[in-house]
Amino acid sequence: MHEQYIPQDQYTRALAAADYIRSVHLKAPALGIILGSGLGNFASQVEEATTISYGDIPGWPLSTVPGHSGKLVLGSIGGVSAAVMQGRVHAYEGYSMAEVTFPTRVLGLLGCTQLIVTNAAGGINTSFSEGTLVCISDHINLTGTNAALGANEPRFGLRPSTGERFFDMGTAYSPRLRTIAHLVADDQQIALTDGVYLAVLGPSFETPAEIRAFRTLGADLVGMSTVHEVIVARHMGIEVLGFSLVTNMAAGVVDKSIHHEDVMEIGKRVEVEFTQLLKALIPQIASLHPQNVG
Repeated sequence: MHEQYIPQDQYTRALAAADYIRSVHLKAPALGIILGSGLGNFASQVEEATTISYGDIPGWPLSTVPGHSGKLVLGSIGGVSAAVMQGRVHAYEGYSMAEVTFPTRVLGLLGCTQLIVTNAAGGINTSFSEGTLVCISDHINLTGTNAALGANEPRFGLRPSTGERFFDMGTAYSPRLRTIAHLVADDQQIALTDGVYLAVLGPSFETPAEIRAFRTLGADLVGMSTVHEVIVARHMGIEVLGFSLVTNMAAGVVDKSIHHEDVMEIGKRVEVEFTQLLKALIPQIASLHPQNVG
């Protein structure tokens, strides 16, 4: 555990964490990747990797959920400088939304202009099945809170017209990155569909009645993460691409109990396909920002 003094101001705390990471790994990452439950092994694809335990980074919250290794891996993927988070923290672990989104803030301060968020999700859409890979087209936030609550910190606005009190979420999940994701998936002969992700607070899985309500609202997937990371990323002007892996069908969709162990097992089953897609995709989306490649 890193024992240096941690400032209370959120921006200063994030800056201190970024400065520590830079002292360990000099090359600034252009792409951030957050790996959800069962998907953490993708970090093994990072070349010339520097691995930092979350506990060594000032102010960085520690993952407590199985399947979230709690390590930041920095290096390159397909020639693209990247920072890969092996696991995240969630509000249901007892963390505040400021803590949940702290790593996203740090990734932005390190230089990430693009962010890939991934998660394990329950399938609401009856056309989905376990193992379906979904490109997130939009989200519904039913967690009852928002990561941008509290005093606005304009210093997090890294690009023009960002860091504002009220900011646009009309294209939270970048249409151009989603288009490229589908083209790459087609080229790799990987089935990829679109879906709306609905976030709840957790940690209990949802009831069948809740799932019926969520379907009426237009949700295809349900989970307990991601949306607040996306909110602060957009506040900072970071372009976002999101993927959900359907690891189970939600309550009432099939007559089957839901267990976290099943989530991990499905993640292992599609690991090769998921890795193949991301490895082919990352150089393509980074090419939209030439400074990201090198």
